[in-house]
Amino acid sequence: MPKFAANLTMLFNEHDFLDRFEAAAKAGFRAVEFLFPYAWPAAEIKARLQGHGLQLVLHNLPAGNWDAGDRGLACDPARVDEFRSGVGRAIEYATALGVPQLNCLAGKAPAGVDEATLRRTFVANLRYAAGELKRAGLKLLIEPINTFDIPGFYLNRTAQAVSILDEVGADNAFVQYDIYHAQRMEGELAATVQKHLPRIAHIQLADNPGRNEPGSGEINYRFLFAHLDRIGYAGWIGCEYKPAAGTAAGLGWMQALTN
Repeated sequence: MPKFAANLTMLFNEHDFLDRFEAAAKAGFRAVEFLFPYAWPAAEIKARLQGHGLQLVLHNLPAGNWDAGDRGLACDPARVDEFRSGVGRAIEYATALGVPQLNCLAGKAPAGVDEATLRRTFVANLRYAAGELKRAGLKLLIEPINTFDIPGFYLNRTAQAVSILDEVGADNAFVQYDIYHAQRMEGELAATVQKHLPRIAHIQLADNPGRNEPGSGEINYRFLFAHLDRIGYAGWIGCEYKPAAGTAAGLGWMQALTN
């Protein structure tokens, strides 16, 4: 049976962020994830987690100025110091919140920077981050993201992510496999997850087109959930989708597609 975590950046967004923890617990979730905790005191988030019996399974490293269009820093050779400072801040939050893994967004390729420099910068930053996270007992994840939603995003395919992790050479670094992004970029969902299962530490979902609830689009989630059980995926699945008509109204997909 899949284990679903509510992505509080996307779900229950009819509530203020700190009120989404209660809403997720009332809806039956036992775990949550979100993009970034840094706008709130760690103690306040921890109190919400503990008060509602929730486990935090994932958040991201700082990714630059999100409101200004940044989607990560890790491939940008001009922002290495900023990236590495963010690693330390993320570890402080992760330690306080008890989260076991942090996701690193590669970011959009800066104009005029060649592929070799982008990869070299990304690999070096990942080696640094993996080393710092390992000392803290944490996993590091990297996530391929489709270039339709985020044009220019550097890391956009599963094979590319695995190749980069091979070069990084860290035993605590893994792929975060987002089914929605993978469907848009490459398809072959079941075969790809099975092939790379040992390298995948976390999965996220949304349907396509529209990035709405499972069952709203072209992806056969009933098959995929059963497939993940068959091949032995034991991690969490983050529900990172846009509710089509309110979060609570759309949660029926869980029972419908897993029974």
